[in-house]
Amino acid sequence: MRLTVIAVGRLRTPYARAGCDDYLERTAPLLPAREIEVRDVERHPKGDPEKWRSEEAKHLLAAVPPGALVVALDERGKSMNSQDIARWLGKQRDAGVREIAFLIGGPDGHDPSVRERANLVWSLSLLTFPHELARLVLVEQLYRAGTILQGWPYHR
Repeated sequence: MRLTVIAVGRLRTPYARAGCDDYLERTAPLLPAREIEVRDVERHPKGDPEKWRSEEAKHLLAAVPPGALVVALDERGKSMNSQDIARWLGKQRDAGVREIAFLIGGPDGHDPSVRERANLVWSLSLLTFPHELARLVLVEQLYRAGTILQGWPYHR
């Protein structure tokens, strides 16, 4: 099973890029993972957030690999701890799911079309994170889930 993180925008801060690269590399032997960055829209002070979300949704959904299960990261999603995520990923793997795409929206969140397309809507936390930090937390949790599934001591 392959994991694909699809996110709006590039990681610009060195800590986020380095952290994501590190965890994606660590995750690869456990659960092959990759990252796809889609173009964010240009925002203006008097612009329309609904239009921005809609445009970014088109980019995100177009990047979803055919047949992939879709997980949208959204504050209104289901709260799960690390063990829950590991169990869920294990069930998907055991059911023969070939790919899972994790979608991270732009600063204005997801368009309703993304949540409707998602097989699971997952909330990382009740806290609000900058998108770069949310991506870092996501890839760390994917690594953690992989170690839990392998019975490694990383998760204590």
